[in-house]
Amino acid sequence: MQGWFGWLGAGGYEFSRQVLQRGIAAIFVIAFLCAVAQFPALLGEHGLLPAPKFLARAPRRSYPSLFHWRYSDNLLLVVAWTGAVLAFALVLGLPQAGPPWVPLVVFLFIWAMYLSIVSIGQTFYGFGWESLLLESGFIAAFLGSDSVAPPVTILWLLRWLVFRLEFGAGMIKIRGDTAWRDLTALYYHHQTQPMPNPLSRYFHHLPKPLHRFEVVGNHFAQLIVPFFLFAPQPLANIAAAIIVLTQAWLVLSGNFAWLNVLTMLLAFSAISNDAVRLVIPAVPAGAVESAQLPAWFAVVVLAATAWLIVLSYKPLRNLFSRHQLMNASFNRWHLVNAYGAFGSITRERHEVVVEGTDDDDPAQARWREYEFRGKPGDPQRRPRQYAPYHLRLGWMLWFMALGSPSDHWFVPLLGKLLVADRRTLKLLRSDPFDGTAPRWIRVRLFSYRFSTRVERKATGLEWIREPAAILVAPVSLRRS
Repeated sequence: MQGWFGWLGAGGYEFSRQVLQRGIAAIFVIAFLCAVAQFPALLGEHGLLPAPKFLARAPRRSYPSLFHWRYSDNLLLVVAWTGAVLAFALVLGLPQAGPPWVPLVVFLFIWAMYLSIVSIGQTFYGFGWESLLLESGFIAAFLGSDSVAPPVTILWLLRWLVFRLEFGAGMIKIRGDTAWRDLTALYYHHQTQPMPNPLSRYFHHLPKPLHRFEVVGNHFAQLIVPFFLFAPQPLANIAAAIIVLTQAWLVLSGNFAWLNVLTMLLAFSAISNDAVRLVIPAVPAGAVESAQLPAWFAVVVLAATAWLIVLSYKPLRNLFSRHQLMNASFNRWHLVNAYGAFGSITRERHEVVVEGTDDDDPAQARWREYEFRGKPGDPQRRPRQYAPYHLRLGWMLWFMALGSPSDHWFVPLLGKLLVADRRTLKLLRSDPFDGTAPRWIRVRLFSYRFSTRVERKATGLEWIREPAAILVAPVSLRRS
């Protein structure tokens, strides 16, 4: 029977498998560490959106999670640390040194643990790259171990994932905003993106003709190049290289959690050993000697392939729908999803600024500002690089400034600040009251723009900001 599956081994893609398995596992490490650092404060027993309350009303069938059995912050930390350790073992290549079932089991285990977290993560885990990581990890489970050649159908499923990710994002842009169609989107995007990085200001001040060229390049990379992932070599190599380079450009210009890095890793599913040898001559050109897949493993791979092909129907139809969904999951397992980003471009930047005071009279008070990690605050502070780490609270504050519903988590956030909740304060960059509770808190909205070169030289400011509105008038927990 083993001879029947000789065609299934994709000899010559062993280097790509190493990049895929170890790279995806590395992103899982980061994701689990994010959960360790942020989940208890955001979603824990005493968090902004307590997971136990959500679990009490969430249908088990719709939200698969081991936490339906029992939730506690300690159990959450056990799950997250266990996932991080197992994922790190994959980064080191330890499970891959054994038979194919070992990395299969380990990848499926960390996928199930992270799915358990995402399923109860509510709005704080409602990002497209959560589904992207889950889908990537599930497919990577079937790439095999070092003793066999990577299955060709799994490599093609990973290319299909990259296609949906890139082409879906391109179609969302074309359909969604005239700025993408008239090539002016990057006049604004580097300044108004959710979380700028240290180079975003320089990208924003590039000449406008170059911005227009960037948009043309984006359309080419997302609407045309993905089709060549399925072409014979060397066209698939070239397509993958273009995707890697364009994603690297995005890494340089902004903080998008692990979206860009993971996309670059997934593009390696189309890069052969021969192509890698042009850059790294030490990489072997041929297939591993024991390229034959065991019959049991081949059957498992083909069953998984068939299932994922069946699940592809709705995402495929969505790509060409006039009402295309962005970052949507069509099943509770977060497999074969729809992706996309920035279907509309914000022309002006607004930031939510939370301030507190010790003074008794808020009308005459000296207000001090809470600083959040990642999001702009102090106009003198240059944005930092955080990606591929994901600062969930900073992203939610960006959505709030755009007008997204936020009372369900933002009002509890203010309550936590008014009592100087220790876990919540750890999510912040700085607490102006050094761990003590303020008397009053208020929330203001400011307009922000990058300083010009002349303004930066004269004032040292990264940002120029102006008050725009009062979002929350002074509130207090103490009696007057």
